[in-house]
Amino acid sequence: MTNSNSCAWEGRIFSNGWVPGTGRVADVVEPSTGETLATIGTGLAEDIDRAANAAQRAQPGWASTSFDKRAEILREAARLLKARADEINGWNVRECGSTAAKAEWELHATYEQLLMAAAMPMQPEGALYASAMPGRMNICRHVPIGVVGVIAPWNFPILLAMRSVAPALAVGNAVILKPDQQSAVSGGLLLAQLFEDAGLPPGVFHVIPGGAATGDALVRHPGVGMISFTGSTAVGRSIGEICGRMLKKVALELGGNNAIVVLDDADIDAATSSGAWGAFLHQGQICMQTGRHLVHRSIADQYALRLAERALNLKVGNPRLSPVHLGPLINEKQRDRIDSIVRRSVAAGARVLAGGKYENLFYEPTVLADVTTGMPAFTDEIFGPVAPVTIFEDDEEAVALANASEYGLAAAIHTKSLSRGLALSSRIHAGMVHVNDQTVNNEFHVPFGGMGASGNGGRFGGPANFHEFTQTQWVSALDKPIFYPF
Repeated sequence: MTNSNSCAWEGRIFSNGWVPGTGRVADVVEPSTGETLATIGTGLAEDIDRAANAAQRAQPGWASTSFDKRAEILREAARLLKARADEINGWNVRECGSTAAKAEWELHATYEQLLMAAAMPMQPEGALYASAMPGRMNICRHVPIGVVGVIAPWNFPILLAMRSVAPALAVGNAVILKPDQQSAVSGGLLLAQLFEDAGLPPGVFHVIPGGAATGDALVRHPGVGMISFTGSTAVGRSIGEICGRMLKKVALELGGNNAIVVLDDADIDAATSSGAWGAFLHQGQICMQTGRHLVHRSIADQYALRLAERALNLKVGNPRLSPVHLGPLINEKQRDRIDSIVRRSVAAGARVLAGGKYENLFYEPTVLADVTTGMPAFTDEIFGPVAPVTIFEDDEEAVALANASEYGLAAAIHTKSLSRGLALSSRIHAGMVHVNDQTVNNEFHVPFGGMGASGNGGRFGGPANFHEFTQTQWVSALDKPIFYPF
């Protein structure tokens, strides 16, 4: 795949300009075809060290840049994102297996993130507190952390990178982004071009693709004051442990095993529409994917059959060649893991109502009935296009099943009674609960995040961004100094 600016990043990383990384170059492979699209540079610990040192030098100047200038650069980055939509979306489709509609949605959501971040520098940056001491002024203000390390995933590489990068820059931090190698062009190198062309000063933003060793070097670097990580719970636990020992701020947005609860009074057609969308969107490769369908016994058979009908009507294929509902899974390891969950659950007694088969990396949208709590399809985060249906008897059991997971990211409830849905929502252990909707929701201005194994309580979005990407500083001031008894 070629574009007019590819020569800038071909085989390189972005760190004080386009430079070769010390790691090996890596192929960019299209999951739909296996075709090599380009090569990228990768970085190792020495690249992280140079980037962190450069970012530390550049950050004070960026933080002291006037608020209107910082906002102007972020707005220009947003404008360029829209202007380059065809190129960015094209890479998202080919590099990540996104459908055209998913790529366009992601780009627009990223655009909204940039505009929200552009409004941050002009907001109040602190508060005035009363004092018990006459004449003392107490100010608590938000100050930049310094250098923020962002480790972003491959599934929504543009949005989930910019969700941290843009607000961190807005409040005066420098940023080092490590995109996943599988999405390093759309989720990293094209973003570096964006900010470079928008006028961001050199050294303020670095993009260093790489593997686990690169991420580990970023997490452990003493010059990096915060890590924002989006990815698996297993890796998140390790990052949290390292940052805890270093007393380093960390925001962890991790996995999920999200439940849709379909009560006995639900509209089955609407509920299965939400269930299909939440389970099969982007091949189910979303942390908020609807991984468990908990349905009241009185309507469970109807729900499962209608959901299977929806699954059978979905087209799977190469999203670059024709309109499809589902594209390819990201790699063979992911496919084999999903298929193992399905096969082991079927061996334990689950029934396949739709799907359960694949060709190459194209996995059919799958509906499993008779799923019980001991099956992998119930206990494991699937991260694929599989909808397991589990029966409950009453509201108490529905809540117990929804909470029968270490994860706590998102949930949904379907009912004709809004008060019943709201009452149940307060009992479900999840950071986000949507009544009469599905689990995959994102609004740029609403705080987003999970509980339990889905995160460490950090939040992204709206006012939460000020707390995530700054530290609070208390400044007190007196017109005349105090004389103490000593």
